[in-house]
Amino acid sequence: MSLKIGIVGLPNVGKSTLFNALTRTKCAQAANYPFCTIDPNVGIVEVPDFRLKKLTEFSKSAKTIPATIEFVDIAGLVKGASTGEGLGNKFLSHIRECNAIAHIVRVFHDSNVIHVHGNVDPKIDKEVIESELIIADMQTTEKRLDKAISDSKSGDKEKKTYASLVAKVLENLQKGVMAVDIDLTDDEKEKIEDLHLLTMKPNFYIINLSEDEIKTADRKKFAEMLDVKDENKIIPVCAKIEEELGDLNEEEAYEYLKELGLKETGLNALIRTAYETLGLITYFTTGPQESRAWTIKKGTLAPQAAGVIHTDFEKGFIKAEVINWQKLLEAGSEVKAKELGLLRIEGKEYLVQDGDSMHFRFAN
Repeated sequence: MSLKIGIVGLPNVGKSTLFNALTRTKCAQAANYPFCTIDPNVGIVEVPDFRLKKLTEFSKSAKTIPATIEFVDIAGLVKGASTGEGLGNKFLSHIRECNAIAHIVRVFHDSNVIHVHGNVDPKIDKEVIESELIIADMQTTEKRLDKAISDSKSGDKEKKTYASLVAKVLENLQKGVMAVDIDLTDDEKEKIEDLHLLTMKPNFYIINLSEDEIKTADRKKFAEMLDVKDENKIIPVCAKIEEELGDLNEEEAYEYLKELGLKETGLNALIRTAYETLGLITYFTTGPQESRAWTIKKGTLAPQAAGVIHTDFEKGFIKAEVINWQKLLEAGSEVKAKELGLLRIEGKEYLVQDGDSMHFRFAN
């Protein structure tokens, strides 16, 4: 499945610098003035996964094909974006196309890098962005509510229920509640998908720190600072360090991180958080020709997982040969794995697990 993450934030918070670092490119212009980025920059990033590397070595695969994430560097939003300020409407339309929102919040202080509001205040910056997204959603919902009320006058029960649901969403938005935080059932969430609400998208927060601050970063502290209930949605990074890591090979990057006392790169932390937030897992296919990682939603059944490879695989699904990637490596060969009873035959009701190595059988 295609995964697209929109990187948003006020001007001069380090969005373009971080985007360049994540994608190892220089395509996003980074400069000390607002609206440096106007059209969104797009970068495709490979998902780091040591399991795939191990499977490639195990199968002596000719090719290795990792899963990928598309990052979209969306131009800096400002107060009033929802009403067109600072090219706002154009920027908001780019966010609608993304699966999740990565909100960069500036914490670092640097007199050489101006702040659009004159001073650094992470909580206010977060509230400005979220308010603009909420206002944009209110405008969308108000328009839909007028039509929904008009349609409900026909007496149709479902149309009346839908109008009440839209009214409930609007009422919460007017109170400053993001759609993702409204108490809705799964069925209700499905019914309002046609609204394409910006605040319904999964979101997380990238805290852009200085080189010194990143070494002692405390996610719980920043969660409290920003009034974010789930500290797992907080990703402390130093865009400058990430930019430097982009110029190093894997071994050099590892040594540099070790020297700084950091466990992983910001890219790894961001991708891991994105997968957790979106409820995504990875399964593998491996053999002499290629080893490949496939991204699916947690809770996906075997036929639908096969359909990610090709729709014909799902239509003609018969069964799947399944084994955990690590157990396959421990067995030493597929033949040995079968002898040990580690390789299972699963049918249409099998829920694919993260780390499964799979081979599908299907009818043409």
